[in-house]
Amino acid sequence: MPTARDIMTSDVACVREQDDLRTAARQMARLGVGSLPICGDDDRLKGMLTDRDIVVKVLAEGRDPARVTAGELAQGEAVTIGADDDAAEILRTMGEHKVRRLPVIDGHELVGIVAVADVARSLPERPVGDLIEAISERS
Repeated sequence: MPTARDIMTSDVACVREQDDLRTAARQMARLGVGSLPICGDDDRLKGMLTDRDIVVKVLAEGRDPARVTAGELAQGEAVTIGADDDAAEILRTMGEHKVRRLPVIDGHELVGIVAVADVARSLPERPVGDLIEAISERS
């Protein structure tokens, strides 16, 4: 069974904790992504920032995205997967936490991102269908 390292996207960009959300949004647009890992000055993962976070937690509340930092939206410890964890663990973790992307960690270093699409390309259809069903359920 493939590991996270086998199927991840390794060319991953971070938004810095101190970057404002306009900067983060521009970076997402330039990269064509809907989420970015938030990295601290120590290069450790501090959380994940999504385009939805920016809309719901900042714009919808009338806050100025130029005055809110990515670090302010980092909520506790990010859900991650180890680089050597297998696809079954990736599916379990995504389903349990209802996430579509997982940062891949090797030791304390961010080495990539695994998305549902990466898993879908590497596994038979049914486990991926089960995952989509699990993360799409409303609590």
